[in-house]
Amino acid sequence: MIGIVVVSHSRALADAAVGLASEMVAADNRPVIAVAAGLDETTFGTDAAAVAEAIGAADGPDGVLVLLDLGSAVLSAEMALEFVDPETAQRVKLSSAPLVEGLVAAVVTASTGATLDAVLAEAAQGLAGKQDHLGDAAAAAPPREVAHADQHSMEVVLRIEHGLHARPAAKLVGVVGRFDAYVSVRNLMSERGPVDARSLSRVATLDAQKGHILEFIASGEHALDALRAIRELADRNFDEAPATGQSEAAPPDSPDPAVTRMSGSGLDVALGPAVVVADGVDLSGYRPGDMKTEWARAEQVVHTAGVQLAELQAATSARIGADEAAIFEAQAGLLRDHELISPVFQEVGEGIDAPTAWKHTFDALASTFDRLEDVYQRERAQDVRSVRDRVLRALTGSPEPAEPSPGSVLVVPELDAATAAVVDASVAGIAVRAAGTTGHGVIVARSRGIPLITGIGDVAVTDGATVGFDARTGSFVVEPDRQAFEVTIRERQGERDAALRAVDEPATTVDGRTIPVMVNVGSVQDARDARGADGSGLVRTEVLFGDRMTAPSVAEQAAAYREIAAALGGKPITIRTWDVGGDKPLRFLPQDVEANPFLGDRGIRTFRRRPELLATQLEAIREVAGETPVQVMFPMVTTAEEVAWALQQLGPRPEGLKVGIMVEVPAAALRIETLAVGLDFVSIGTNDLTQYTTAADRTNTAVAPLADGLDPAVLRLIDRVVRQVPLGVHVAVCGDLASDPLAATLLVGLGVQELSAVGPQVPLVKAKLRQISAVDAAMAAATALTLDSAAAVRQRLK
Repeated sequence: MIGIVVVSHSRALADAAVGLASEMVAADNRPVIAVAAGLDETTFGTDAAAVAEAIGAADGPDGVLVLLDLGSAVLSAEMALEFVDPETAQRVKLSSAPLVEGLVAAVVTASTGATLDAVLAEAAQGLAGKQDHLGDAAAAAPPREVAHADQHSMEVVLRIEHGLHARPAAKLVGVVGRFDAYVSVRNLMSERGPVDARSLSRVATLDAQKGHILEFIASGEHALDALRAIRELADRNFDEAPATGQSEAAPPDSPDPAVTRMSGSGLDVALGPAVVVADGVDLSGYRPGDMKTEWARAEQVVHTAGVQLAELQAATSARIGADEAAIFEAQAGLLRDHELISPVFQEVGEGIDAPTAWKHTFDALASTFDRLEDVYQRERAQDVRSVRDRVLRALTGSPEPAEPSPGSVLVVPELDAATAAVVDASVAGIAVRAAGTTGHGVIVARSRGIPLITGIGDVAVTDGATVGFDARTGSFVVEPDRQAFEVTIRERQGERDAALRAVDEPATTVDGRTIPVMVNVGSVQDARDARGADGSGLVRTEVLFGDRMTAPSVAEQAAAYREIAAALGGKPITIRTWDVGGDKPLRFLPQDVEANPFLGDRGIRTFRRRPELLATQLEAIREVAGETPVQVMFPMVTTAEEVAWALQQLGPRPEGLKVGIMVEVPAAALRIETLAVGLDFVSIGTNDLTQYTTAADRTNTAVAPLADGLDPAVLRLIDRVVRQVPLGVHVAVCGDLASDPLAATLLVGLGVQELSAVGPQVPLVKAKLRQISAVDAAMAAATALTLDSAAAVRQRLK
């Protein structure tokens, strides 16, 4: 990528121009921009030596483009070329382009990897958009001719409130620049164009407004890929804020009292006859017609499946909630993606029958998801296969999977969202062969309170065979000891009933120690559904705003935090700042693919590079903290220097705002006595602390059993934090261990002062703590620290 130098008489002018241009491309894809401006911060002038130094800073094998304002800036730049090495000087080109417009065009074009000559030419056309709009197009270069071989086209309706202005236009140019294809774009409404879609200045001449239809024509080796990427960008509204004026993060309306969100037993154990669902749809009985017939069938099934998904969306919204129903809108979007399904019709045109063509296309897309690094994105393959099977059933006339009878255990290869939404909640439970806990089907089933276990693998099960599972222990058994399972089910149901009856009582041990039991939330609805929680010990902001294409504003964030606090009755809430990376993506903050994402750019580390996103969040937190009890905590902290930086970013805090950090890294636990100085609290994230201590990725089924939070090595780190934390610093746990009633007693025994669990477990954790003595728990914890395995600890707790 080329480097860019800005030469100006005014430092303020240069910095402002660079700031504007930098907004047009992502930080991780931005060319080096060096500034040589002013004799100092306030004195106007240019200095050849400073220009030479800037050229050296921006220099690289691809060359350097120098943009200038006027007069002596040109002379200083020419003189600077005499100062630098002759070999370097040969790679430098001075541009007569307008400084601001040329710089914006140059930065965007350079970000695509264009050559120095191409960037120079694009910068020179920086005024083309204004010239065309104002009727002074004499200096504008004519558009490049569109190639006619192997052309592909599509139309896009603009939904952006202010049209294709600079930011979305820059996004478009960046997307097109990734492909070996020539793409032209024409505004069908204003009849402007076609222009080269790689040219920011030429795209600006289209006068593309909200509601206008753009026609893209592509040719070249990756033409279809380019069009598909443009379609995806348009479907994301060019990553712009919503045009309706309503916050994307706006909390849902108060739930209808008639909607039962948890309609299943809510247990983690099940027993019943198996209803086994086969993998895939049988195509052997399909009778193909001629090409015209198959084409018509392939088209008709888009409508048929779309209607089914719309009905599912409406039914799910009424029965469960709008968030879960949105899954089916996303699935329907796959059927509306013309670029995605175009290979179907291409294969049909080549004589392949419609079911096979649909299966080929969707299998290929699912395989693409399966290969992704990110766990959440990888599990989106389930949605693709769900839509595939819906289409194939419609084409072949195959019936929907049989409805399991009440009290049965549904055994499925994968749990798609449609099955999870429509299955009768009277089933005993669902057993999923595939591993993974973040699939849409798993999320929907759990929101309905249906007992669920994932990752049972290829265990042989026949229809009607009695099966039992205990998600608490991770066991799935064919023809189990029925009496033992029935006893376990009665015990668990009795526990839950008793816990719910006493849900609002404090968690006070028999010897008088009261432990606040908070709830972990990722949405306003989570807070509304929580029963008996003493507040929230963890507000997962990356989940709360995880579907956003653009970063939420201060006002949007503050509104969501207020909603959560109100749903919890004004009790304290602990807001964790953006925890991105590893298995936690933020759509408005793309990250580079990393070989070891859990060991890479995560949590607070990410925002050392993007402090502006953190600053906006901290402003919202400070605002809400002036109205309701709030704590803020920073994730993935490793060093005292990171703590100091975070506190500096937080700035002056309102009275009552408490500050803490997550303890998720062994290094943090081992230096807690210095790391937590000046803080109000620390919260131990046992999920990450466990995987880092055991060197076992908790999302990898091959090694996940090693990542057991009850491993004595993990417990010793927790014990060390409790014993070595500075005086007056409160210790909490918000990881999965706090959601396990037995493990919660052990944490209290270690001296942990607060627990934060997932919503459904809060009543059970509180009930368990009321049954124990803090002294006895301390003795049990001391013994656990001496044991040699998690299994031994678990046996000791039982």
